[in-house]
Amino acid sequence: MSDSDEYVDLPVSDDDDWEDGEEADEDEDDQDVKGSSKKKKAKEHVDQLKRLQEKDPEFFKYLEECDKDLLGFNEEDIDDDQESDEEPRSVPKEEPKESVKPITMEMVDSWCNGAEDGKIGSIRSILQAFRRACHYGEDTADNSAPKFSVMSGSVLDKVMHFVLKNMDSILRQLLHAPSSGGRKEKINELMVTTPWKRHGNLMRVYLANALHMITEMTDEQMIAFTIHRVRASAVFLAAFPSLLRKYVKALLYTWARGRGAMPLVSFLFLRDLCIQVGPDCLDACLKGIYKAYLVNCKLSKSIGGLKLQHIQFLGNCVKELYSVDPTSAYQHAFVFIRQLVVILRGALTERGPKTSKDKKQKETNKQLEKSYQKVYDWQYIFCLELWTSVVCGCSSHEDFRPLAYPLTQIIHGVACLVPSARYFPVRIRCVKMLNCIAQATGTFIPVSSLLLDMLEMKELRGRPDGGVGKAVNLINVKQVDKKIVKTRAFQEACIYSMVDELAKHLAQWSYSIAFFEMSFLPLVQLRNFCKTIKAERFRKEMKDEFIR
Repeated sequence: MSDSDEYVDLPVSDDDDWEDGEEADEDEDDQDVKGSSKKKKAKEHVDQLKRLQEKDPEFFKYLEECDKDLLGFNEEDIDDDQESDEEPRSVPKEEPKESVKPITMEMVDSWCNGAEDGKIGSIRSILQAFRRACHYGEDTADNSAPKFSVMSGSVLDKVMHFVLKNMDSILRQLLHAPSSGGRKEKINELMVTTPWKRHGNLMRVYLANALHMITEMTDEQMIAFTIHRVRASAVFLAAFPSLLRKYVKALLYTWARGRGAMPLVSFLFLRDLCIQVGPDCLDACLKGIYKAYLVNCKLSKSIGGLKLQHIQFLGNCVKELYSVDPTSAYQHAFVFIRQLVVILRGALTERGPKTSKDKKQKETNKQLEKSYQKVYDWQYIFCLELWTSVVCGCSSHEDFRPLAYPLTQIIHGVACLVPSARYFPVRIRCVKMLNCIAQATGTFIPVSSLLLDMLEMKELRGRPDGGVGKAVNLINVKQVDKKIVKTRAFQEACIYSMVDELAKHLAQWSYSIAFFEMSFLPLVQLRNFCKTIKAERFRKEMKDEFIR
């Protein structure tokens, strides 16, 4: 019961204290004082019940049906209870256990009809049944039995479906809130109104029990449906900061770990919170979604197609969330990009002392390999691609444009870190990122040198001596084995990818006045490559793309 004027709080009966009682005092005057005080409280209880019957006969009738023990009380029992309290008892009586009353379909139907009509008693009753449904099957902390219990699956489904589908509109109408959406400022204005002070706690009950269901249920479809329905009430979390933090934490978990529709509905909920609630949860969402993204990027040497699509989806979600408020997002992006700089700088500067001893040289090589693997790791590569997409997506905002230069420097450093044919897949990915930044920002980035350097290596110029080999997908690997480097399939994949990216790079500046000078050196190197390469298929590829 709330503290509203229409529904007074019903005090707990003192019968248990009289029966279980305290030790009898020897002083009879004290007994008379206690008896009179108990009699006074009992009379007040009777008066409260009478006032409740006058103000809300419907709810009083509901109590008569569901809790007769509470209303089965009269003034004549007061003296009897007082006299029985004076009698000493050697053996205390056991507390009577409260009987569990089942919720029937007829009761639920009447509550649903009353809630749709805006009756407070029906709304409270259906929310109480919703709470029992969310906690169904759980053991209570104490030994007391609940007054109501959902007994059948059909009743549980009815309660859940009705509350999740209609409770948002019912409570909005009860609290005089906008019919949909809203902003934090509107909720702040609403919190000082009389309807909110009387019934605002009902919204908290609804959101808290829905959160319990999201965190405790295992059925992914039901969790996704719950998140989808509760999303309509996201703006009301601005009134409950502690509950807001719990929702952000739960939604980040379902977004990162869920399957099916769960990641999508969780992200849409988070996006609505960032837009409607604003700075109260924006920083937590931006930090949390990036950390959750990092967890999903911890992968092995190769990656499957489905996993790659899932990571791309998560990256698009992060990009969308950082686009909500670019001014606030810039601070977080700057910090996270700086972390990538620190890792790359450690790999570039970590050099062991030159020595002739083999053991020390081997230890140094192992140490260098470990530092390189921190950079040539899927987590690091996907972070570069993520921030590339974020910077490109927010390139129209002046706040994000300064991040393009340090990000370009990092990507270029990663591409040149280890000039080996085994890491050509990483170099190709880096060139793709640089082309995206150049196109989004309209800035010239000299990527032709990264591509043409690949043609100077013997693995691409000479005849492959490892056979035909299996087809190599450069997108799904970050490095290849030494045996694969010598195959014809790897040579073809690298040369075709290089030609494709070089063509994209030159196409961006095909209408520039400096295009002739910019394309002269690449054209000369390609001609030399065509003269020295023995494979006719490569010469034909070069002539079709560049040499006319």
